[in-house]
Amino acid sequence: MTGIGTITVIGAGTMGHGIAETFAIHGHAVRLFDPFPEMRGKARAAIAAELELLAETGRIGPAAAADILARIAFPEDLAEAVAGAEFVIEAIPEDIALKRALFADLDRLCAPGTILASNTSSLDLDDMIAELPGARRADCMICHWYNPAHLVPLVELSDFGNMDPADLERVEALLQGCGKKTIRVLQNLPGLIANRIQQGIAREVFALIESGAATPEDIDAALKYGPAFRYATTGQLEIADFGGIDIWCAVGDNLLPEISAAQAASDLLRRKIAENKLGLKTGEGFFSYGEGRSAEITRDFHRRLIRQLATIDDN
Repeated sequence: MTGIGTITVIGAGTMGHGIAETFAIHGHAVRLFDPFPEMRGKARAAIAAELELLAETGRIGPAAAADILARIAFPEDLAEAVAGAEFVIEAIPEDIALKRALFADLDRLCAPGTILASNTSSLDLDDMIAELPGARRADCMICHWYNPAHLVPLVELSDFGNMDPADLERVEALLQGCGKKTIRVLQNLPGLIANRIQQGIAREVFALIESGAATPEDIDAALKYGPAFRYATTGQLEIADFGGIDIWCAVGDNLLPEISAAQAASDLLRRKIAENKLGLKTGEGFFSYGEGRSAEITRDFHRRLIRQLATIDDN
């Protein structure tokens, strides 16, 4: 099995810049393309700031940031960005028309055998590549990272039977060499795996708040210091084994009829949207963040994730 050489990331926003940063941290030269110059500039600044925090917390050496940033090229032209690439991953907006058009461009510009990946978790792979020739569809996959991409270990890989298994193994090896924990998704499911689990938790959390069962602060504390405390190192199935499958069955029979079975997003979220309380980006969501503190709060969030990485290092 040969390794993957030239890497291109398309889309320099929240996810794209973090994906490119990850590859560069682990020694890979990577091209980060975005058609908008301001996005390329913002991406460079964001990567520099994130590398500074990694150095401050000891995740990279004190002098490593400049070398890492130097491994990332910011081409201005798509054809230049993908020329000779062996692995191309897109992280453009979640719009099916945009994705289809981009994959058509990549089919035209990339050599046969170039692995073409999408970071999507909400759009169907078959829909995105439906207009491509059959041989090219065999090069395509979903490669879904979690935000912030340079810190969260999980990457979900589609294993839907369209790709050569050797190519999928090459992608796995590339990502695992970058410290990622990869899982294979064996069915073409909306949301893949992790987002479906996350939405199940979120549905009950929002229902509990709407019912007045506890304050937002206490509901978050219940999750952080109860289930999520274990989930940081132990999966649900392992937890079920530890607690006893008979116990989990009995509790499920008792509780599942009582918890939310909503089939749409919570009305609580819709009221927040109507009030322009969208979270950190507007200064208030379930909690109030104040004005001008977005960068400070995000940095603190990243610092907490960096501390959690130590538990992954030990496993």
